[in-house]
Amino acid sequence: MTDLRSDVLEDEDFDTILSSDIDFSGTLSFEKPFLIRGRFNGEIIARGLLLVDTEAVVAANIKAPQVIVRGLVRGNITASDKIELTAGGNVAGNVHTPILSIEAGCLFNGSCAMDEKERKEKEQKEKEEQEG
Repeated sequence: MTDLRSDVLEDEDFDTILSSDIDFSGTLSFEKPFLIRGRFNGEIIARGLLLVDTEAVVAANIKAPQVIVRGLVRGNITASDKIELTAGGNVAGNVHTPILSIEAGCLFNGSCAMDEKERKEKEQKEKEEQEG
């Protein structure tokens, strides 16, 4: 997966956007980049990037390759590539990922598990792709 910088993401970078006036409950599954601006309650199982935007409220356990949190997430997050908590982001739950980025100004209440082996394998894969 390409590592996207969260500070340069635009609406055009997302295949689907759950807009701010939407309140959705259930199981959400997707493959392409997905942006949540509204309210979501349930479970998220993804194969693509998930961005929880500044005004979003998500009450869900999340499994995705890459998760960027600018809003509120109540639930556990498991990411195979990376989790990024930006300034103003709020996570109340446990996280498991090989790479965790936490900006000053975010709130994180939970535990974090990072697997060194997973991180090294990911770095090696990225190096091979760049050389490739």
